[in-house]
Amino acid sequence: MLLLARTRAFTFKCAPSSYLGFSTKTHMDAKPRTLLRSPFSSSASRSPPREAHMNEPGNGFISLQEWQGWGTKSPVPAMVTEIVEELQSMENDIDAKMSFGGIGGKLQGYFKVQEDKKHRATYQALGDSEKKFQFFAARQIACRLLGSRGYLCQKCWLPLEDCMCSRLIPCSLWPGMRFWLYMHPKDFLRQNNTGKVLWQVFGIEAVTLCLFGIAEHEEMMWNTFKRAGKNNVWCLYPNKSAVTKSVQEAFGQESSADQKCTQLMTDGDKTLNFILIDGTWSNSNAMFGRLKEQAKSIWGEEDLPCISLATGASAMHKLRPQPSWDRTCTAAAAVGLLSELQLLPEFSSYGLDKQAEAVEDGLVALLEALTARRLRMGRSITRKSRHSSDIC
Repeated sequence: MLLLARTRAFTFKCAPSSYLGFSTKTHMDAKPRTLLRSPFSSSASRSPPREAHMNEPGNGFISLQEWQGWGTKSPVPAMVTEIVEELQSMENDIDAKMSFGGIGGKLQGYFKVQEDKKHRATYQALGDSEKKFQFFAARQIACRLLGSRGYLCQKCWLPLEDCMCSRLIPCSLWPGMRFWLYMHPKDFLRQNNTGKVLWQVFGIEAVTLCLFGIAEHEEMMWNTFKRAGKNNVWCLYPNKSAVTKSVQEAFGQESSADQKCTQLMTDGDKTLNFILIDGTWSNSNAMFGRLKEQAKSIWGEEDLPCISLATGASAMHKLRPQPSWDRTCTAAAAVGLLSELQLLPEFSSYGLDKQAEAVEDGLVALLEALTARRLRMGRSITRKSRHSSDIC
């Protein structure tokens, strides 16, 4: 989610008016896959329990093909593999099947009780706070992977019967920029996550998934930033304690953007890298803090360049309540950035408006797919009051 300073109405090609008043959720959190605090907590809103089928041929581990099918190009994280193997071993030891269900596809039943005891003991035994953090993130991701097998589409993260992939039209992102989706583990494989729309539209080379707390992902991201240099790394996160610039201030004529744009087209290391923090507002501070710590270790200062946008609410406000109407979802923030850059003479020839439109269309497709699912399941599509920690 991204907080947007200054509110200028942004025109989204919204879904039909019948969707107005849908209740929306957010990203990030720092606990078990409960990222999606849904306002609809009735039993009818919960998916039926499902087993992980760990003992079927090839299902006792996470293959590279399966892992990368969910939207990443990285190797399978070592700690995720380790936890999956431990879960499989635990199934055999206690003679109980893993079962997933409910909001976020969490572990359920007897296996959950036993696994919870074991993982708490493991967590406490890790004296190093960084190792504890990485263990927490890997466990979240491992459970989400196993609980989503055969249930969610790997491309759009929606239940297979609600897959929206056929409605998305791929589009090339201007090669002078690259998005980094810095995602909280609790937003990983979340059905109403909007960040996934970005790489569905632009591809995983232009939009790279970096999971918060996964060492391999964070190392890959920061290695790229080192090569690019601090002046080519921006975070879309107007935190109150951070110095932010508008798009005009950062990339307008006074910022020598003309010269910068010429470099972009000739030197791959000069590509503009934009970090999108993808998680709930309550978790975003911790994620932003980790980014600043790493920036300080690399560049000697924790002042990570930040951009604030002037755009307003997106169509997804109908589905996911935000803390306020001047905040928007991850994909809509990307749309806002592309649209504001398009208005600058230095960027006007790159077709950023068409690229923004392609993401808008993807958001509408996601909104309609989620709305149709709620209607089919007999769930309300009337906008409910949001939870204080919800964001996009």
